[in-house]
Amino acid sequence: MIYLKTDEEIELLRESNLLVSRTLAEVAKLIRPGCTTKQLDITAEQFIRDNNAIPAFLGYRDFPGTLCTSVNDQVVHGVPGEYVLQEGDIISIDCGVLKNGFVGDSAYTFCVGRVAPEVITLLKTTKEALYAGIEMAVPGKRVGDIGYAVQEYCEARGYSVVREMIGHGVGKELHEKPDIPNYGNRGSGAKLASGMVLAIEPMINMGNKQIVIEKDEWTARTKDRKPSAHFEHSVVVRYGKADILSTFEFIEEVLGDNAI
Repeated sequence: MIYLKTDEEIELLRESNLLVSRTLAEVAKLIRPGCTTKQLDITAEQFIRDNNAIPAFLGYRDFPGTLCTSVNDQVVHGVPGEYVLQEGDIISIDCGVLKNGFVGDSAYTFCVGRVAPEVITLLKTTKEALYAGIEMAVPGKRVGDIGYAVQEYCEARGYSVVREMIGHGVGKELHEKPDIPNYGNRGSGAKLASGMVLAIEPMINMGNKQIVIEKDEWTARTKDRKPSAHFEHSVVVRYGKADILSTFEFIEEVLGDNAI
């Protein structure tokens, strides 16, 4: 069942997503060589709770963290721990909150110090692909139009699209229908309607599309150990153009000239 949200519910979802965006900006202040992923996680949890919300990921299917912290060749669902960020790393940080009964969900891939130019290009392409997908989130289009837009944008530039990990609907639950793959055929899949709220999240690899799951049973990484990038917004399907509920503006104010 796909639930269309009322205007009142959408404003509650906006509040939750803006808190996610602000949380990611708080975390961005700490990202530098020498910081552990656990330190990022502690900061995020405290900030979320200080803003009268709870971490949506913590305890979800027994996930042990507030954030998913995925470094370099880790695609998604990296578990925060004692890993110390190194100069030249990239780190995808995915964050979710539950506030007033509604979930916010967004992700951003950060550079740690100086990062190789070809890796920065991967990040930029993934972020641009996110917005290409969002352009398709209008009534009358279909889920396959979103996936096709992301896939075509990235594959045309020599990158590959992860198949196993996908976007999703979002609302009172972290994962709702419909599923939103980052690949697909134009005109296929569920038809989009005004009021649908979708988490669109390209996960794009520098090498091939194959992934493996680590022994922690959470962390997904690329099989060929090449870097992967991940960007995510939660959006409302609207006539004319999608309404983006999350924002990268707070993050990019912190990053300044180092923003992707």
